[in-house]
Amino acid sequence: MSEPAVPPPSLPVTWRPRVPRMVAYGFAALVVAGALIMAIFISEPFKLPDRIAIVAFGGAVAYVLHLLGRVRVDADDQGVTLVNAVRTHRYSWPEVLEVSMAPGEPWPRVDFSDGSTIGAMGIQGSEKDRAAQAVAELTALIHERGEAPERP
Repeated sequence: MSEPAVPPPSLPVTWRPRVPRMVAYGFAALVVAGALIMAIFISEPFKLPDRIAIVAFGGAVAYVLHLLGRVRVDADDQGVTLVNAVRTHRYSWPEVLEVSMAPGEPWPRVDFSDGSTIGAMGIQGSEKDRAAQAVAELTALIHERGEAPERP
């Protein structure tokens, strides 16, 4: 097996998308502000429970956007943590086999020793150069920390 072209980064390291994160939190702020303004200035037939429902709906939409904005991939001495929109997965280095990202894919796939494959939403394919760099760095870490040394 050949050595990765990129040296592994120093640990701990976190990869998270920039633009999708700004968009998610920007829209969340806009939705909450809009819901508050609407609840304050809505016409008289709407009563207090209606106004509360408008703000609650805006809060629920903002929470979903927060779930999309919090995605990341964390690597430390013990292993890797994939924080996706709904679930967080924690794996030790020997469990991580490989990371791959085909052209045009929204995020890379991480393969594990138990046969499962999980998407790493914290590395966004839309950020082409940053995504390629993050995949290369994660691959280097997997080669450095996850694989047993080859026997002669």
